[in-house]
Amino acid sequence: MQKNINIQNRKARFQYDILDTYTAGIVLTGTEIKSIRMSKASIAESFCEFNERGELFVVNMYIEEYAFGTHYNHKPRSTRKLLLNKKELRSLNKEVKNSGLTIVPLRLFLNERGLAKLTIALAKGKKLHDKRETIKDRDNKRNLDRIKKSY
Repeated sequence: MQKNINIQNRKARFQYDILDTYTAGIVLTGTEIKSIRMSKASIAESFCEFNERGELFVVNMYIEEYAFGTHYNHKPRSTRKLLLNKKELRSLNKEVKNSGLTIVPLRLFLNERGLAKLTIALAKGKKLHDKRETIKDRDNKRNLDRIKKSY
């Protein structure tokens, strides 16, 4: 019936240390959700930020224009509001302002009711030496798996 939509930001786990994750709803128009259901979205270069009223928005998220949309079609890279509890919003806003952490989207998916959800993470940027260490660990794991497979 409905195929499973799971759009991931694979660069985020490499560039950031993930501290905490949240699941947020997204305010979308009709043509945006139709494009997401056809897997025509990308969150690779997107990030989240607060406005002056304390609301959280995802910026630079790409949702391709709906092919059958008329003049009611949406803009592909507009900012979209995220829906979280007030308590979660306040704690995220405090962490971002005080600690200098970043909020990055990790995964865009549809839940069982067909609603679009975004998994966001409170993250700290990695330094260059941390990224090198991650690459080294990944290569070592791949080599060990290769050796185990041969036995």
